[in-house]
Amino acid sequence: MAKTKSVYVCQNCGTGSPKWIGKCPSCGEWNSYVEEVISKDTTPKFHMGGIEMTKQKPILISDVETSEESRIDTSCNELNRVLGGGLVPGSLVLIGGEPGIGKSTLVLQVVLNLKGKRTLYISGEESVKQLKLRAERLKFDNPDCYIVSETSLEQIFVHIQNIQPDVVIVDSIQTISTELIESSPGSVSQVRECTANLLKFCKTTATPVLLIGHINKEGSIAGPKVLEHIVDTVLQFEGDQHYMYRILRPIKNRFGSTSELGIFEMQQNGLREVSNPSELLLSQNHEGLSGVAIASAIEGIRPFLIEVQALVSSAAYGIPQRSSTGFDLRRLNMLLAVLEKRAGFKIAQKDVFLNIAGGIKVNDPAIDLAVISAILSSNMDISIEKQLCMAGEVGLSGEIRPINRMEQRILEAEKLGFRKMIIPEINLKSINSAKLNIELVQVKKVEEAFRVLFKG
Repeated sequence: MAKTKSVYVCQNCGTGSPKWIGKCPSCGEWNSYVEEVISKDTTPKFHMGGIEMTKQKPILISDVETSEESRIDTSCNELNRVLGGGLVPGSLVLIGGEPGIGKSTLVLQVVLNLKGKRTLYISGEESVKQLKLRAERLKFDNPDCYIVSETSLEQIFVHIQNIQPDVVIVDSIQTISTELIESSPGSVSQVRECTANLLKFCKTTATPVLLIGHINKEGSIAGPKVLEHIVDTVLQFEGDQHYMYRILRPIKNRFGSTSELGIFEMQQNGLREVSNPSELLLSQNHEGLSGVAIASAIEGIRPFLIEVQALVSSAAYGIPQRSSTGFDLRRLNMLLAVLEKRAGFKIAQKDVFLNIAGGIKVNDPAIDLAVISAILSSNMDISIEKQLCMAGEVGLSGEIRPINRMEQRILEAEKLGFRKMIIPEINLKSINSAKLNIELVQVKKVEEAFRVLFKG
C-alpha cells in the first residue's frame, strides 16, 4: 500500500521543506512554498509508450560512430533559423510566452504545414472542437495531423504508442499530470516528473517533442528552474499585444546559436513571417521630425535597420524622469552621463523618454550612437537627415568604438536606399568603399558625429 506524506515545495526553484517557510533559503523568493502530497509507492513505474530503457556500457569516444542527422524542415523559415536549421530528431523544445501572445497559434500553424509527417497535437487547455476552429481560421490543412484533448501523462503515452507520430506537441506542460504524484497539475513535482518522462521518450525513440509553457509575472517560464535545464531548447515568444510584431528569441539551444531572432506579424489568419524586418520597421516617414534617428542593428546573422525615437522636455515635477522602451534603461543613463560630461550638453534637469519603434527589444551596443543622436535632436529640436543612418558603440570617454560585422550593416543600409552612413573610424580600414554606392562618414568622438548631423 502506498504511504503518503506532506511536504512544502518552493514553486520557483523546487526546494523542499518539512514545514512552511515565508522566504525560500535557496532562491530568496517570498511566499513561494506550497504544500504537496508525495506518495511513496512500491509498485513498478510505467514505461513510456511501452519502451524499455536498455543498459549501456561505457565506450571510448573515438569509437563512437557519428553521422550528420538531417533536421526536420518545419516549413517556417523564421522558426528554422531560430532552431539552427530545423527540428532535430529526438529533441525536446520548450516554447514560453505570455497568455494570448500566439504560442498555440504558432505551433498549430507549424504542425499543419508539416507535410508528410505524422503529428500528434495534445492539448490540455482546449477541446478538439476549439482546435478545429483555430485550424479553420488559419486556413491550413494536414491529413496526417491528429489532435486529442488529454491531461493524463499515462493516457498520452497510450495515444503515442497507438499512433506512432513523427512529431509530438504538448500544450501546455503545466496542465499535464501523472498518477505517480498526488500533487495538483502545474506543481513543481508534476512539471518536473512529466518533463523528465517526455525527455526519456524523446531520446529513446528519436521523436521531437514541442512543449508549450506558461510564464509567471516576472516574465520567466513558470515551474521549477530545472525545467529549462531538462529540455534541449528554450524559445521565448515575446511581443506586445498592442503591436502586430511577435519575436521568437532562443534562450537556450543545444543544437544552434542563441543569438538568432525570428520575427512574425500577427494577422487575422495567423502569423506571417517577416523576412525583411527593416522595411516594416522603417515604414513611417519621419522627414522634418526631431528626435528620430535610424540605427543599423544585428540580431544573430541578420542585419536590420530600426527607428530610435527620443523625447527630451523640461522636468515638470522637479525630479527628472528617465524612461526607456525596448532599450536597457541602465545603458541609457550611462549614455546621458556621457553627453553631460564629455559633450557638454546640459540635460540633467530634463525628462528623457526613449522608444524603439515597432515594439521590439534590441541589445546590440551598435545603436548607442543613434540613441544619443536622437536625444540631442529632440533637445535641440533639429531633425536628422532622412536618408542617413548610423552605427557605433559609445564609450565612457565619448569615443566611438568599433563594432563587428560592419560590412553587413552597410550593405543592408545601401539596399534600403540610404545615401549616407556614420560609422567608427577604425571600421573603415577593413572596408572597400569603392564598391559601395553609399557615403561612409568616419568619426572618432561623439562631437564629430554631432557636427556631421547638425552641420555645426
